[in-house]
Amino acid sequence: MEFLSPDSKLMRGLSDLVDAIWINVLMLITCIPIITIGAALTAAHVASRRSLQGQGKVTVNYFRAFKENFFQSTLLWFVFGPLLAVLVASWIFLQITPLLIPKFGLSIVWLVAFDWVWPLQARFTNSVGRTLLNSLVFGFAYLGETAAMVLIDVVYFGLVAASWFFMPQGLILLLILGFGVITMLHVLLTEKVFVKYVQA
Repeated sequence: MEFLSPDSKLMRGLSDLVDAIWINVLMLITCIPIITIGAALTAAHVASRRSLQGQGKVTVNYFRAFKENFFQSTLLWFVFGPLLAVLVASWIFLQITPLLIPKFGLSIVWLVAFDWVWPLQARFTNSVGRTLLNSLVFGFAYLGETAAMVLIDVVYFGLVAASWFFMPQGLILLLILGFGVITMLHVLLTEKVFVKYVQA
């Protein structure tokens, strides 16, 4: 019965999954005002990293990070939120062939920066401008990790879309797992990159 030991890979995996689900719940609650989405994303990365490292309690880590990063994360969200709205509107309403390449390009840049900016904000102390710049630098310098994170995002939202059309009852499970699991998986990738900069 060694696999039932608290230190076994199975039990640690189940513990991480439970933490990811709880982080997802905390995110859903703290994202309700909309303007707090940036702080919630940063707090989720901090809580996920510390959970994987076995440091402290998830709820305490989450709300401490939410409070500490609130101002700067909100400023970052004020950049990414409106840009997302503009991009979505352009894809819906601007069905003009010459604009396809710019729209694809801007969408890729947004997605790359978005996947990196929250782990960077959660891990390092920098100005808003430096964090934004670093999100692009890391995103394009570490294309393997970036591609893996984008693939995780695409798979999740692809499952949501498929479930919506073919198996609506599966949406509940996807909602429960949601961004908590995505964040945990992202943290596993970003920490492999960040470790060399933290030790430097």
